[in-house]
Amino acid sequence: MSSAVLGIESTAHTAGVGIVSPEGKILADRKATFTPPEGSGIHPREAAQHHVAALPGLVRDVLADAQLAPDELALVAYARGPGLGPCLRTGATAARALAHTHGLPLLGVNHCVAHLEIGLLEGATDPVLLYLSGGNTQVIGYAHGRYRVFGETLDIGIGNMLDKFGREVGLEFPGGPKLEALAAGPELEPLPYSVKGMDMAFSGLLTAALRKFADGMELSRLAYAIQETAFAMACEVAERALAHTGKTELVLGGGVACNARLREMAKTMTRERDVACFAPSKALCVDNGVMIAWLGHVMQAGGYEIQSQDDRVDQRFRTDMAEVTWR
Repeated sequence: MSSAVLGIESTAHTAGVGIVSPEGKILADRKATFTPPEGSGIHPREAAQHHVAALPGLVRDVLADAQLAPDELALVAYARGPGLGPCLRTGATAARALAHTHGLPLLGVNHCVAHLEIGLLEGATDPVLLYLSGGNTQVIGYAHGRYRVFGETLDIGIGNMLDKFGREVGLEFPGGPKLEALAAGPELEPLPYSVKGMDMAFSGLLTAALRKFADGMELSRLAYAIQETAFAMACEVAERALAHTGKTELVLGGGVACNARLREMAKTMTRERDVACFAPSKALCVDNGVMIAWLGHVMQAGGYEIQSQDDRVDQRFRTDMAEVTWR
């Protein structure tokens, strides 16, 4: 009997399945990403239909990659939230089918916590997570039995902001990587810098940037200004969280954490604070099944007792709602 764990991720546009060993070795990692039609955002039902078609093949592929039979697994984990309802339910259904067919334990985990815990594979022990993605923008750290949200967006996620701007100016989805490729300085065009205590707001930045584009400003100059402004906001709040908690490690997570300029700014900030900065591989920053599998293993190994709610998706399953018994 293997003690490997299979994880299923389906919170948004990515259907991902991964398998990890108890030692943290990635045995398999496969994903398929829904790409919306040009000029539109993610439609939850369309993304869910994509996942329905993709997940059976992904599960077969990762089991083949890991050279495991389903009944050799120790656990099936899935992301029960937060995320898009139809997408979450699709992943949960696939996980239930696999677990119940082969008599395996089933555990629903928090998607945001999984982004943090995957940083442990990089060597972090008790980090602050700067979590930047399409739907989530948070600064998270462990304190007193929970992962606490020290700061977050007050309106839209930073990745959502980048994608909305990209869509409005004619770039293909996802807009973030396209803007990264276009960004050119060094002259910095002023844009609204909205940090409110430990929280951030991005809608004003988006509106101002779109207005400047409509007035004829070059896209490369705007892309540079958007990145510099938004990433500086995020790094400021992360630095304040590090100072407040006294923690000495920062982990980057979420799809936006693939951005090279963000990584550079975060590493500069942490170096000046004498803090370690962990930037997982891009494959582990974006949504993936490996991080779900790893959190499932961590929870199981830490003595977490599976409860009835762990078999129900929760679209609004906030980071600080997750009971942390394994630390």
